[in-house]
Amino acid sequence: MLKTTPVPAPPDTNPHAEGVSNDEFRAAMSRLAAGVCLITAHEPPLTADGPRGEDVGMTATAFLSVSLDPPLVLVSLREGSRMDDLLAEQPLWAVSVLADHQLQIAGRFAMKGRISDRLLFADLPYERGEASGAPLLSGALATLECRTENRVEAGDHTLVIGRVLTASLPSPDSSPLTYFRGRYRHLG
Repeated sequence: MLKTTPVPAPPDTNPHAEGVSNDEFRAAMSRLAAGVCLITAHEPPLTADGPRGEDVGMTATAFLSVSLDPPLVLVSLREGSRMDDLLAEQPLWAVSVLADHQLQIAGRFAMKGRISDRLLFADLPYERGEASGAPLLSGALATLECRTENRVEAGDHTLVIGRVLTASLPSPDSSPLTYFRGRYRHLG
């Protein structure tokens, strides 16, 4: 039996026309600490008499406040991802700002190549948002329900700007979960 050792991918040091390589850009941006959120939406059934729709979720670190009046937020979605495709059709979605004790939830919804989100939600405590119908995690620092106002193509991502319809603080005194240098971190 021939034993092979996997060869690591070579560094991506080829600069773009602007002069920065993917690795250089990735290394610089990894030094920006970010909060961690779970973005959720409910995919409606395809037909009125068909099987019920599914909940969809994804971990995001590119989420921010855009405006106070009107209340707007922005999330960056990988172009062609399941969430990007769903939010192109479904304008209602939700955000749960994760607390440090929700690290496993962040990892669970960051997995690539999963077939269905149904099992990922199976044992999670959540309430269904009245405005969006999307899951809002119990124990989150904050939850928001949003309606898409605008979508902007930006490189290999779509920037989704949403109007905040509801906001609540399920667990406001918990510590936040953060992402820094490619890992989830606890403050303190």
